[in-house]
Amino acid sequence: MAQANWPNFLIVGAASSGTTSLYTYLKQHPEVFLPALKEPHYFAQLRPAWEQRYLFTYVTDESEYLSLFSKAAGFKAIGEASPSYLWCPEAPARIYRAIPEARIIILLRDPVERAYSHYLMNLREGLQRRPFFEALEEDFNRSEKGWGVSQLYVELGLYAAQVRRYLDIFGPARVRIVMFEELRRSAESKKEALAGILNFIGVDPAYLDRIDTSYAENSFGVARWAWARRLAGSNWARRAGQILVPKSFGANHTIKRLIFQRFFVKSAPRPEIDPTARQWLCEIFDPDLRELEATLGRELPELRRSWTSQAALAPRRSAAV
Repeated sequence: MAQANWPNFLIVGAASSGTTSLYTYLKQHPEVFLPALKEPHYFAQLRPAWEQRYLFTYVTDESEYLSLFSKAAGFKAIGEASPSYLWCPEAPARIYRAIPEARIIILLRDPVERAYSHYLMNLREGLQRRPFFEALEEDFNRSEKGWGVSQLYVELGLYAAQVRRYLDIFGPARVRIVMFEELRRSAESKKEALAGILNFIGVDPAYLDRIDTSYAENSFGVARWAWARRLAGSNWARRAGQILVPKSFGANHTIKRLIFQRFFVKSAPRPEIDPTARQWLCEIFDPDLRELEATLGRELPELRRSWTSQAALAPRRSAAV
């Protein structure tokens, strides 16, 4: 019986912070294996709400998870990218029990921009219809929360405790924190961040120049037709896609990248964020970022790049709504 191949590195998030782009870049390296199913979510052991059960693809069974890596023998670096792992409190310990020598890659983005990007993606894909601030308030005040239960627009950007869990369990030497802006500069042919990641996962950086970073994954766009947005957000359409494109071929990720984004989405100017929403989010995220900076021992201006001076310096008010 062939020996099971577990991944030896994981891209754990944050969501809407460049995980798909990094997955796409690394997949081009000949010494790196990444499965077609970009986000198995196995170590988060998701239990989505009934109404969201087909909106994304996930794996809960160990043998099914390992089957994703059945063709990984001989690759130096074997990985996967599931942004739920950064949010999920239990995921770091589960990963460590299965793969104690794993290397962890954490992508972080200005949490205000992250929340807005997340919202715009949901809007484009028919999963959201409310204005941004209304959507934030509604989701923040939900009594039941979780990946596949609520949107977690705010919670996914509260990085301090999430990052600390990985540092405590794996140690700083096995955790690499990369800022979204650093990865974006890699996409502009200044590939320092990508070179550092290749070294971190133990593959030859000499292949760096062969990696095409020109395609902008999940760049902003709008659905070409209202019916396309409704179709993308429906459970029955997502379920049909999962049947037609199985997990071994990437399921929803493949459909979204090769079909929906190419034929059903058109480029459009990115709308400006609601100033009220920005102010509200800044007040929530500021103390958490200060805690993260204390944990890492350095300032993180990249995570406040979209904050206006007025929002950053405004008197603190309660974030409760």
